[in-house]
Amino acid sequence: MERARHLLVVDDDPEIRDMLHDFLVRSGFRVSTAADGREMGRVLAQWPVDLIVLDLMLPGEDGTSLCRSLRARSDSRSDTPVIMLTAMGSEVDRIVGLEVGADDYLVKPFSARELLARIRAILRRSGGSETVRERHRVLGFAGWSLDQGRRELRTPDKVVVHLSQGEYALLGTLLERAPQVVERTELLEKHRGDTSIPFDRSIDIQISRLRRKLEEGSGGSALIRTVRGIGYQFTVTVDDLGESVAAGIGRGA
Repeated sequence: MERARHLLVVDDDPEIRDMLHDFLVRSGFRVSTAADGREMGRVLAQWPVDLIVLDLMLPGEDGTSLCRSLRARSDSRSDTPVIMLTAMGSEVDRIVGLEVGADDYLVKPFSARELLARIRAILRRSGGSETVRERHRVLGFAGWSLDQGRRELRTPDKVVVHLSQGEYALLGTLLERAPQVVERTELLEKHRGDTSIPFDRSIDIQISRLRRKLEEGSGGSALIRTVRGIGYQFTVTVDDLGESVAAGIGRGA
């Protein structure tokens, strides 16, 4: 049997924690909760977590700082998907959350069903069943390699570059479609599903983060080109390097 995906809800409001816990458990997930960064750290140290729902405004270390620290880790937890919850609806707050590595954001008050749709969309991108063996490829470009079985990106010097789930999904789409230009609206629809907002800037921010990581690892070579008013294009040849040796192995197995 496929194991239930493990979610971690981090919010200092006990009513919200309890409501989300009960709703998400009824939706088929295993759910842990935490009131602050310290409790969040204890959960992450004990069990593998498939996705974190993280409140921005927390006592002590806030959600932005916690997300930034998570992305800076050197282990497999660094790419755990994060949905940021914020009581503030300004574009600046949403941009800050995405800049530090959140995969998505939701403004309070929100519908639990909308959160569930966001969670399912992100988990589909990050890998489905851990019990079914699937064929995954290794894609090569400009000396880099993206192992889709291991979900691992390596530089030409074989250094692993940690990607968030959103960054990984965007890179995979650009590589699969290269050298075609991928329209921005298509990226929004594919990676945010039915919850996408046509003029939302999350795709642009995640592309910017992805571009910085690629440029740092390639000596400044620009691998993603912005086609103004249309979308994005991968600028180098992409080669199929064969089947991943880790085909079918999912996260957190």
